[in-house]
Amino acid sequence: MSLANKKLDWNQFLEIRREVLKAWPTGQEVDLAEAIQYQSRIPAQRRFAEKMEEAKKERITLAQPRAGVALVHEHSELLQYLADQGEADLLPTTIDSYTRQNRYNEAQVGIEESRSVGRSMLNGFPAVNHGVTACRQVVESVKLPLQVRHGTPDARLLAEITLAGGFTAYEGGGISYNIPYAKEVPLERSIRDWQYVDRLVGYYEEQGVSINREPFGPLTGTLVPPCISHSIAIVEALLAAEQGVKSLTLGYGQCGNLLQDVAAVRSLEELAGEYLSRFGYNNAVITTVFHQWMGGFPQDESKAFGVIGWGAATAVLAKATKVIVKTPHEALGIPTKEANAAGIRTTKQVLNMLKDQPLVESKELMEEKDLIKAETRAILEKILEFGEGDVAQGIIRAFQAGTIDVPFAPSRFNAGRLLPARDHQGAVRLLDFGNLPFGEEIKEIHREKIVQRGKTEGRDPSFQMVVDDIYAIGKGMLVGKPR
Repeated sequence: MSLANKKLDWNQFLEIRREVLKAWPTGQEVDLAEAIQYQSRIPAQRRFAEKMEEAKKERITLAQPRAGVALVHEHSELLQYLADQGEADLLPTTIDSYTRQNRYNEAQVGIEESRSVGRSMLNGFPAVNHGVTACRQVVESVKLPLQVRHGTPDARLLAEITLAGGFTAYEGGGISYNIPYAKEVPLERSIRDWQYVDRLVGYYEEQGVSINREPFGPLTGTLVPPCISHSIAIVEALLAAEQGVKSLTLGYGQCGNLLQDVAAVRSLEELAGEYLSRFGYNNAVITTVFHQWMGGFPQDESKAFGVIGWGAATAVLAKATKVIVKTPHEALGIPTKEANAAGIRTTKQVLNMLKDQPLVESKELMEEKDLIKAETRAILEKILEFGEGDVAQGIIRAFQAGTIDVPFAPSRFNAGRLLPARDHQGAVRLLDFGNLPFGEEIKEIHREKIVQRGKTEGRDPSFQMVVDDIYAIGKGMLVGKPR
C-alpha cells in the first residue's frame, strides 16, 4: 500500500491494531469501547483540549513542565508536587527512553531496578509496561489535564494504552518524532505509524471525546529557523486533520531574539489556519505552544533562571497558548522536583506580570513576520508540488531532495546541508541554504544580515559562527561573539 494523506479505512485500522496490541502483554488490557466511556467521564477542567481552547479565548499563556519517573506512586507524587508547589497549569508524563524505542523488556528491567534501589532508574515513565490500570491511577491522582510527551517514531501501542488510561493529550508526529530522534527509521514508515495514532485520536473524536494533538515544534532544539519548524508543524497538522483530529497545538522552539520569536509564534497560527482551511479542515481548533530555550544552559542556577525568565516573557508577549518550562538544572541532568517547581514558579511570575501587556506592533515585527511566512510558504508549496497535492508523498520527496532540511538532525533521511547562524541582533539566519526553495530576494536578506554581523565582529562569516552560537547561551550570551 502506497503512502497517501488519506483517512485510514476503519477495517484496515482494526487489522493493524490486532498486531499492535500484541507487542506487549498490557496491550490486551485495552478495550476501546470501555476506554471511550472512561474518557467521557473525565470532567472538562481535567481535559487538555478544553483547557487549551479556553486559554486561547482568554488570550492567556498556560505553563507546563516536563517530568517523568519510573514507578507509578512516585510519578503521581512528582506530578502532585509540580501542581501544588510549582503551580503548573498543565501536567506532563515524559516517557522513558527504552519505551520510546519500543524496547519494553529493558524498560521492565528498569522498573525492577527502580523498585530495588528505591529511586528511579529510568529517565521517564514506562507507560506501556505499567499498562492501562496504572495509567488511570496516575491520571486520577491529579486535578489537572495530563499529556503524554515522549519522542517515539512508532508510538502506536503507547497511544493505545495511555489514551485508554485517561491521558487527554498526545505529543509527536511522524516527522518531528523521527528526523530529530532516530537515524535509521524511514520517513514513510514513521508517517504511516503516526497516521494510525491520529486515526485512533480521530475515532475518539467521532465518539465525542476530544484528544489534543501536539506535533513536536523544536525539532533538534538549537538554531532551527522558524520556516523549518513551521513547515513540519503545518504538514503534521494536515496529516492529523485528515485522520479526524480536531484539537491541534502547534509548537515553536525559542531562538532567543524577541522580535523573531514573537513573529514566529504569531505567523505559525496564521499559516496553519490558512493551510488547514485551504484543504477543507475548517473545524480544527488551532493553539500554539512555545518551548523555552532547548539548547545549552548555563550551569549557574541564577543565570539559568535568567534564561527561563526570558523564555517566559517571550511566550506571553507572543500570546502563545502554552509555554513548556525548563529548569535551572538543565545543564546538570535530570532535575529535582524542587528545581522543576522553581522553574515553573519563575515562569508563572513572569506570565502573570506581562499577561495584560501587549507587545507594540512595529514595522520591524511585521517585516520579520512577512519573511517567515514567505519562507514557509515556499517550502510548503514545493512539498505540495512534489506530492502532486498530497502532503504525505510530498514530504517524503521533499526530504529526499533537501527541500526541507532539519539542522543537526541524526536521521540519514535528512540532507543535513542547512547551516544556521545568528545575525548581529541574535535572530537565526542561514549561512548555507542547502537546497531550500528560496528565491534570491529571501536569500539576499539572510546574506546581508550575516555579512553585517561579520563586519560588526571583524571576521568573515564562517562555520565558526555556528559553533560559537551553539555554545553562546551556556556561556552567558545570545550571539557567539569572539572574545
